[in-house]
Amino acid sequence: MSVADGTGADTARLPPAFETYAGEPLAQAPAAGPGKNGLLEATFARAGEGPTRLVRDRAEVPYHHTGTLDTDPVPGLATLVAQEPTGGVAQGDRHRMRLETQSGARAHVTTQSATKVHSMDANYAHLDAALSVEAGSVLEYVPGPTIVNEDARCLQTVSVDLADGAVAIVADVLVPDGLSDHDPFSFDHYHSRVEARHDDRLVCADAVDLRPAKLDPRDPASVGEYGVVGSLYVFAPDGNDGCGALVETIRERLATLESESDRSVHAGVSALPCEAGAVVRLLGHREADVTGALRAAWDETRQELLGVGAPADRRY
Repeated sequence: MSVADGTGADTARLPPAFETYAGEPLAQAPAAGPGKNGLLEATFARAGEGPTRLVRDRAEVPYHHTGTLDTDPVPGLATLVAQEPTGGVAQGDRHRMRLETQSGARAHVTTQSATKVHSMDANYAHLDAALSVEAGSVLEYVPGPTIVNEDARCLQTVSVDLADGAVAIVADVLVPDGLSDHDPFSFDHYHSRVEARHDDRLVCADAVDLRPAKLDPRDPASVGEYGVVGSLYVFAPDGNDGCGALVETIRERLATLESESDRSVHAGVSALPCEAGAVVRLLGHREADVTGALRAAWDETRQELLGVGAPADRRY
């Protein structure tokens, strides 16, 4: 399931192409070297009906945070904003998040802004997140969009480990750089993979894999006429109806959104196998349209599972 990619720690399995990229030396600094091997660890706990607290954390450059916020309308939920003051992700960067909610805790983790993946001439960048969601807890991982520049190679991996009664929500939006002034699909390789397990049983393995030199993303079997790709994963494996009601309410909300607007966003909503939750895929021409639709799906998800909608101060 896991291999080492130069960080000294296990990471999600590398796709074959990225194993090849990993062997390319860098002129300025070694891959995963000082300042390039970012780490953010955070453990959240909650006592009874009280607030969720950050009980353990560790941050290594370029990650940083300034503590939690208690402004979310969901009772007891804490918000952590991950900051990355270096200005973007460069070739050879290996950034890891390790997030855990203990039994009964509720947490929302996001980023201060979009993640900008800079142009590259060797190797690749890896953004990896591992979520551990204990019994009866809620963990939302909703980072800002990922903007991928020309010639960039970006691997994003998210692994989710769910206990009974746990809820996890994961969001991802890809924005190819150059939507206005050059070919939006001028990056080299973008691969985003999400895997989730409930009691050691695989309930989701989904990937967005775009390599323009191998297959034109404009092919109808890929992204087609669109440029921005959004995904929302809802893991709630103990739902009484297998999240069937959630799937239908999200579909209705997105259909209403599309009928009330001239913005072109194509959406699909599906139930996950093993009655584990739902996945939403969004395609659009503009980042604002896709993130707006993703926010609507997230809001509907919260209403269904937590009884409270998305907070007004969050980007999605």
